[in-house]
Amino acid sequence: MATKKVISPKKIRIAALLAVMGPGMIAGLSDDDPAGITTYSVLGADYGYQLLWVLAASTIALIVLHDLGARIGVVTRQGMIGLIRQKYGARAGVLSAGALIIANIGTMTAEFAGIAAAGQLFGLSKFLSVPIAAFAVSFLVLRNSFAKVEKVFFLISAGFVAYVIAGFMAGPDWGAAAKGVLIPTIPFTQEAIFIATATIGTTLAPWGLAFIQSYAVDKRLTKDDLKLLRVDVWTGSLLTGIIGFFVVVTCAATLHKEGIHINDAADAAKALEPLAGTMAKELFAIGLIGAALLAASILPLSTAYSVSDLTGRPSALDDSPKEAPLFYATFGIITGLSALLILLPGAPLITILVVTQVINAVLLLPLLIYMFGISRDKKLMGEFVATRTMKTIYAIIIAVVGVAIACMLWFILIG
Repeated sequence: MATKKVISPKKIRIAALLAVMGPGMIAGLSDDDPAGITTYSVLGADYGYQLLWVLAASTIALIVLHDLGARIGVVTRQGMIGLIRQKYGARAGVLSAGALIIANIGTMTAEFAGIAAAGQLFGLSKFLSVPIAAFAVSFLVLRNSFAKVEKVFFLISAGFVAYVIAGFMAGPDWGAAAKGVLIPTIPFTQEAIFIATATIGTTLAPWGLAFIQSYAVDKRLTKDDLKLLRVDVWTGSLLTGIIGFFVVVTCAATLHKEGIHINDAADAAKALEPLAGTMAKELFAIGLIGAALLAASILPLSTAYSVSDLTGRPSALDDSPKEAPLFYATFGIITGLSALLILLPGAPLITILVVTQVINAVLLLPLLIYMFGISRDKKLMGEFVATRTMKTIYAIIIAVVGVAIACMLWFILIG
């Protein structure tokens, strides 16, 4: 008589974790998009290791807020915009969705700008690389099931290891890096405040907060999955911070040391070649392409979730285009419009990106306040309502973000 093979408890736990993983990892890593990589590159090139503590603090806030967003999604079975509409009224829901859509179009344009810039480093015209990327992400999401899409997201995420390798190749001063992480110092200048606020804003991207909540709903996770989901969220958020750390130290050890100023991540890749070799340049460019492709897939998906959530329409990747026409139409329109903006001759890309980042910063604060209010709502959250300790932590994060945004806006006004 054949004996049954007994599966060890350890293997069962690993299988359970792998089944739950997705929202935290993908939402976290997608925050390391071209805008984020550019921000971290400028941070390292202009300030060396000095402002690494801003990235560390932002990563801690990312862990806390992504954990909250995922928990809200699992407990309420609703996305962020739908909950805002339910709790704060239709006007708040429509305004939040409208601001998110405008910001997401601009940010999506930045993703395609990253693809165009990285492609040019390998000799590819943007008129070739951008349409191919737009078609690829559209085909991925529009023609595949949730499970297949998620596997591709994980595969693309593997490209981020290029930044870790580039960081070690640059030979950074690890002692100075540790000091930059642990000892907060910042010059009170417009440039320093801007890059610090941009670091907070790109790490705690509003679209990422909206995405993780809706994605947890789409993945059909239950309250029983929350402990394992927390592992996923922590892992994804920590990896986001680690990748950002290696981008900063790469640029600090090379560009800052030589006094080289850059405008974007593609500039950083080109400047690395004479300082750290061709391989470092190519690794930086490969990482940029992976970052852009992941974010270019996630960002319109986040927008589609939000629009469908606001209107109460179906919004699941396992639904067909006939079953969820608004969801898929929103994804296609956001992708197509953003790609077109990059290809238009003379398009004011810098203006688009600057305005987008301002909108993102302004949008982040009310979204955090709305999330804070939802976390305290016993009717919505039940037994998972925020504890007194977590309420205090949320309030501190909101206050710090508010101060950073206020300083940025003050410098804009006096400028």
